[in-house]
Amino acid sequence: MRHVQDEDGGDGTAGGTAPAGGRAARGDVVPGNAQRVDRAAPAGRAAPVPIDLAAPAGLHEHLPHPATRPGLGALVAVLLSFAAAAGLYASFVGSGPALADGALLQDSLEIRSGGLTGLAVVVTNVGNTTSMAVLAVAVGAWCWYAGRRADAVLAVGAMAGGAALFRTLKEVLDRPRPPAALRLVEATNESLPSGHATMSIVVIGTVVVLAWAPRAATTRAALVSVAVVWVGAVGATRIYLGVHWFSDVVAGWLVGAAWLALCVALWSWWRTRHPEPALVE
Repeated sequence: MRHVQDEDGGDGTAGGTAPAGGRAARGDVVPGNAQRVDRAAPAGRAAPVPIDLAAPAGLHEHLPHPATRPGLGALVAVLLSFAAAAGLYASFVGSGPALADGALLQDSLEIRSGGLTGLAVVVTNVGNTTSMAVLAVAVGAWCWYAGRRADAVLAVGAMAGGAALFRTLKEVLDRPRPPAALRLVEATNESLPSGHATMSIVVIGTVVVLAWAPRAATTRAALVSVAVVWVGAVGATRIYLGVHWFSDVVAGWLVGAAWLALCVALWSWWRTRHPEPALVE
């Protein structure tokens, strides 16, 4: 029979019965309970910390991915695709959000200042298409190194596809940007949709998706809040700096959201058929 050494040098019998009177002696292990039972410590001594004899669940294990729902993702992707098509059409013909283009550009001219312009330039440069591509590749490389191959493909594939998509749309729609005299930064290609808006929502949204599963509710709320603020700020700088119409930015957000939803739906479908263990961090 196994014995457990207590802190005073005595020993108790593991799995034995409690002494008469129904009270467990210090060091005894109550059957059916993984924790040691301690009596109150003598005056002047700190109470000993209970010892959990069972290893915490998951400490040396792989945690399974949460259940995915590719069908729901596909439905969201379809709905967002219709919204993106409507946004592009409205911007191209001058309806819907495009009705506010002139007024919002004029408002941006009126609030311009040296400090605000400097901040807008920093945000627009950090959130540009090149920076987003670098971030996506870095996230993809980290996921690949960690053995999360499907996640790595999502990070890099969503970014690359999003970049190809918005560039193709720009060439096809060939919408001119606001007048060059109003621009505070250089912009040479077509206006619709905004590449900054498209890429920011694709890449930042991908990061949120990949970080979602193991997080608590408060952390998830924080992730979404930060992502929304950042994506919104990047889009706003494009209007403030005079390089995009408001409707360009809205269309870019919708195109990016639709593409992200499609990529996530495919990623979810793949993971249901080729599950990968998620490493405990």
